Amino acid sequence: MNQQPLPGASTVMTMGIISIVGSLVCCGPFAAIFSIIGLSKAKTAEKLYNENPDQYSDYSNIKTGRILSYIGLALSLISLVLLIIYFGVIIAMVSSGEFNNY
Repeated sequence: MNQQPLPGASTVMTMGIISIVGSLVCCGPFAAIFSIIGLSKAKTAEKLYNENPDQYSDYSNIKTGRILSYIGLALSLISLVLLIIYFGVIIAMVSSGEFNNY
């Protein structure tokens, strides 16, 4: 039987890579959107693969893309927490009057 590539496998991998690069380079918390898209596509592709595993190949791309999406989501959440702390410290300094001394 001729196996065909699993639909969505490359999309999952791409979204995982974009979420990691986006969270490290430019977008921070907004890269979580790509992670969520990657995880939902991975769930759909895995369901399709489990229905007929002999028909599809590239299941390893789904697993790799899911791991990359989880890493991108974690990095996005860490950058969100750091952003909240950063602005919290600035607001605390402004409200206490310490910011005017600098």
